[in-house]
Amino acid sequence: MWFYIKLAWRNVFRNKRRTIIASIAIGIGLAALIFVDGLLIGMKDSMIRSATSSFLGEAQIHLEGYRQTREVNETINQLEKVKNELEKAQVVKNFAPRAMSYAMITSAANVRSVQLVGVKPQSEKNLSKIDEAIREGSFFESDTPRDVLIGSELAEILEVGLGDRVVITVSQAESGDLSQEMFRISGLFHFNTQEMDKGMIFIRLDKAQEMLNIGDGIHEIAVQFQNIQDSMNPELPFWGRFSQWGNEAASWTEVLPQLNAVFEMTAISRFVMFILIASVVVFGIINTLFMSLYERLFEFGVLRAVGTRPGGVLRLMIFEAGALGIISAGIGIVLGLAVTGILAHTGIDYRGIEFAGSTIRELIYPVLNIYQFIFYPLGIIAFTSLVGLYPAITAARMSITDAMRRSL
Repeated sequence: MWFYIKLAWRNVFRNKRRTIIASIAIGIGLAALIFVDGLLIGMKDSMIRSATSSFLGEAQIHLEGYRQTREVNETINQLEKVKNELEKAQVVKNFAPRAMSYAMITSAANVRSVQLVGVKPQSEKNLSKIDEAIREGSFFESDTPRDVLIGSELAEILEVGLGDRVVITVSQAESGDLSQEMFRISGLFHFNTQEMDKGMIFIRLDKAQEMLNIGDGIHEIAVQFQNIQDSMNPELPFWGRFSQWGNEAASWTEVLPQLNAVFEMTAISRFVMFILIASVVVFGIINTLFMSLYERLFEFGVLRAVGTRPGGVLRLMIFEAGALGIISAGIGIVLGLAVTGILAHTGIDYRGIEFAGSTIRELIYPVLNIYQFIFYPLGIIAFTSLVGLYPAITAARMSITDAMRRSL
């Protein structure tokens, strides 16, 4: 066995140029696989942070069924108990209460249907990035109860600017009576998401409760965990703890299922990428080994003539393929570590791109994981050895007399 392994390594380097070219080609493919895998992980982490930290939150608590109906009168049950439990929960970092309703906003020039959100300014600062998205004005810094924040695109539709007055109309809980009040635009925000920039406005929570006639009730509590990974753990006791008293706690994966579906497709993306790399490996290995085989037909004929069994020739060719795979894996690891490591430090700028309901707001940093440098290289080595079976079987089945007729 060791004789064949030693001989295989010598044979691989008999034509250094061909071996190096084939190894670099396969190594570049492996490096690309490592990079794409790291990029997908980095993009996933970035999109989760962008989606959850901008406004959504990592989890939300509502009255059971509220997410389907959005009825104004469906406020959270046992609100004080829920708040007390949230303050005690060790996995919770911040939470923000909200009152929400569909509304009409009217200016002198136009009218638009929007989603009205009543917020507590300090709670929202701790949880979301609404204050960071303000492009003009401020985030509820004055004491005026009738301040309103609107999106920059909505401002263009209404033909209004900072300091202008608008009328907001909502339907009150239970009675359905209309409630109208005049507000002053104190801030313009820009999330680079049409759903928010065109269709969402923010007022103070107590004012929203007054207009909607819901007393101290709220429709939603957005939650931020100490560790974002908790939001993707279906076994977390948090979900059962806050899905009682007629309420339900939902992760962002349920609130924004289209984004979660995209992440589930990353496994398919990795598989497709591996198939592409495997194609390069197949043709590279087969071409290299067959060229080596036909150059050394006389040698193989001599080996068979002096008593080497077909199985010995088979093992020799497979070990040569494995040796080529090991060299390629080494090159791929070095290239993958260099390229991915550099970009993991500098980042890739995809900011502003909207994808699956989420806008990327930060640089994407590819993530290096130890498994990328273990499983992928081992997969390449195993695959090259497997592909080497074809030329190995061809070499093992060749006729001794035909091979001996060939000369160097």
